Amino acid sequence: MSVFAPHTTLRKQGLPMCAALAAIALLATSCSTTTVSAKAGSADYYWTAARTTYAAGDYAKTVENLDHVLDSPEYASRAIPWSLVLTTGMAAGYAEIAADYAKGARSADADAVFHRKAAEYLNVANPLVLAAAHLVDKLAQQPSGSITLVFGRPRGSLAPPPVLYRIAAGQPVSPADAEAAPAVAVERNILLSASAAVGAPNDSAKASEILSHASTLTPRATFAKAMADMLEKASTIYSRDQLDYPDKLAMVADRVRALRDVAADKGPATAIRVNAQ
Repeated sequence: MSVFAPHTTLRKQGLPMCAALAAIALLATSCSTTTVSAKAGSADYYWTAARTTYAAGDYAKTVENLDHVLDSPEYASRAIPWSLVLTTGMAAGYAEIAADYAKGARSADADAVFHRKAAEYLNVANPLVLAAAHLVDKLAQQPSGSITLVFGRPRGSLAPPPVLYRIAAGQPVSPADAEAAPAVAVERNILLSASAAVGAPNDSAKASEILSHASTLTPRATFAKAMADMLEKASTIYSRDQLDYPDKLAMVADRVRALRDVAADKGPATAIRVNAQ
């Protein structure tokens, strides 16, 4: 089973990020194996672990590893934007599939599982949106200037998967498709987040070329706009017809406005690739 396909519904109110990621990770039938030479528990250890799990496509575990270095003097400036790209993408992915199940549930042909799945994925998205908002605060505490990205192109495709169209139409899907759907939605939204972060929205080929280098400098305004768009998309889970959390919606809206203020400070829009691999 994919690490993105939860069996259990997370609590609606303020679930800590570590618990949310643990709930997602426990659903996998296999876990990424991390081999590192750094001392266990050190910042170097978790940074190396994040790179390993990212290469394996285990984005929930990558975020969990990055959580340990968000305040590290050596790694924070690279860990915070990396985690923000992943977290906004994961949150938006779960928000998207929840919305599709909710739409499908309104179909006359849909059964009760559509309502259950919609609620399930909303509750998975909730702590991820809150974590992304927290990362925006951490990003604001970093020195001004370009954002350094040190990860390669995420997996997945920008094309909306056909299974989501079927779900939104209230059509029955096979157990295999239902299990795969959240992973595909999450991977697609992480790719959307990463592509926009380097100034190549909806252009995964260009994003792939830019991110093929060991590190990339992307303009802060470009990065801020991308994260504002992704966080705003994910925050729809707090609307009245979904989780109906007006306080959380207002809190996230404040972070989105802060990002858009940064994005309004126009500079070069193109990312600069450095340190070719």
